[in-house]
Amino acid sequence: MLAHERFGSGEPLVLVHGIGHRRQAWYPLVDRLAEHREVILLDLPGHGESPALVPDGRPVKEQLRGILEDFFAELGLDRPHIAGNSLGGRIALEAAADDLVSSATTLAPAGFWRNDLEFLYIRAVFVALTGTATALQPFAPAVLRTPIGRNLAMGMLMTRGGRLGYEQAVGDARGLVAAKPALRTIMDGGPRFERTIDPSIPVTVAWGSRDLVLLPYQARLARKALPHATHITLRGCGHVPMTDDVDRVVDVLLEGSDHPRRSSATYDVA
Repeated sequence: MLAHERFGSGEPLVLVHGIGHRRQAWYPLVDRLAEHREVILLDLPGHGESPALVPDGRPVKEQLRGILEDFFAELGLDRPHIAGNSLGGRIALEAAADDLVSSATTLAPAGFWRNDLEFLYIRAVFVALTGTATALQPFAPAVLRTPIGRNLAMGMLMTRGGRLGYEQAVGDARGLVAAKPALRTIMDGGPRFERTIDPSIPVTVAWGSRDLVLLPYQARLARKALPHATHITLRGCGHVPMTDDVDRVVDVLLEGSDHPRRSSATYDVA
């Protein structure tokens, strides 16, 4: 069983964090969301408090799909709504393509780079982040004690890192270091997203205008790849926007999970 938490009541909404992160990434939003949804936060394998991600010979994408299906079954979730950031956004899109969910809302989903060179940049960013977090681990409590320190430390991922609480920032830094084995496994199996999603499944793609990890040009590629989706720009937000603009991201997640599955016939006629 993946480590998880459940809040609120209503239509279930599963929230999936990004690579190297943990379920606490969603804490700034959870109280607001739980007023309208049953919110389920999970730690991906090899992240947070979940068991390690152990390669089993299958492509990582297939392995993660199996883990997600098992998680849904264990919690009694039948086609829940799903939302995710970065890797979590990619997992949400894959779940929609596999017809496992009622809607998918994504924040800077992975998978829209154009070539190996662009993917190399993304890998380099995470190598740098994990390397820096490892080297500075003894000093992290001191560096992260002030909003200025948190702004500097989180600057690659978010534009307003100073809004993070001290305990969460320290936990995120330690979690990034602990997730290095899973990060290496996942990064070794990172193809582009090129699948078709049934247009009857509502999909939302939101992208921070100041994303330094999955650069905003990828939002344009996502628009071409997912023409039936709703595409949104999160002005002033970075790669992990949940702290940068709480109100806007809450609205995006609620609106994205508020639409019933549409009829495919509408699109067949067109």
